[in-house]
Amino acid sequence: MTTAQETRETERLKALAERAGRALEDASALEILQWAADTFGKRFCVTSSMEDAVVAHLASRAMPGVDVVFLDTGYHFEETIGTRDAVEAVMDVNVITLTPRQTVAEQDAEHGPRLHERDPDLCCFLRKVKPLEQGLTHYDAWATGLRRDESPTRANTPVVAWDDKRRKVKISPIARWTQDDVDAYVAEHGVLTNPLLTDGYASVGCAPCTRRVLAGEDARAGRWAGRAKTECGLHG
Repeated sequence: MTTAQETRETERLKALAERAGRALEDASALEILQWAADTFGKRFCVTSSMEDAVVAHLASRAMPGVDVVFLDTGYHFEETIGTRDAVEAVMDVNVITLTPRQTVAEQDAEHGPRLHERDPDLCCFLRKVKPLEQGLTHYDAWATGLRRDESPTRANTPVVAWDDKRRKVKISPIARWTQDDVDAYVAEHGVLTNPLLTDGYASVGCAPCTRRVLAGEDARAGRWAGRAKTECGLHG
């Protein structure tokens, strides 16, 4: 594809995302994912942190065998890896595990140990942002589990938008859901969830940078606690 063709295709996808964002604002999560499956086919994937498998489960109903992309940072809780393995075993999805260019030991050798404490933004970039950018190369659209009620930084999350950083359509089918909606869906469909969610963790990321939340805190308060950092860079 020539540069001119790439530019036209980018503009087409961007316009498509903007139209869909308006048209699907009040659609159900399953309708949004069905639109994605019908529009993009195998050029569409779901990303999952394996906090739960709600979006993966929804997407598998719209598109059986859908690709589910998981970032193995090398710092995950054992429970998170176990959830990934269980999702792969029991759900009609194709789990694709992405890994950073360097192992944790190799990163430590180049940047010094515990980079996540000294420069968490760089650590997230090396172990999350860069691998995802490379892993999404062959897709035109990707789905996330972002919800507006998770934190103030996510309050305006659109259900469909243009991801200018990766130049792809970004879909957040459960953006309008509440935690109660998630819990109801999990209960109704027997969806797998990370065991840590019943052990005081409201949001599950890398083990060194995640703690249990306290009463009255928002769901993201346990991520990078004590720092101004609120996102890893995948979503902002």
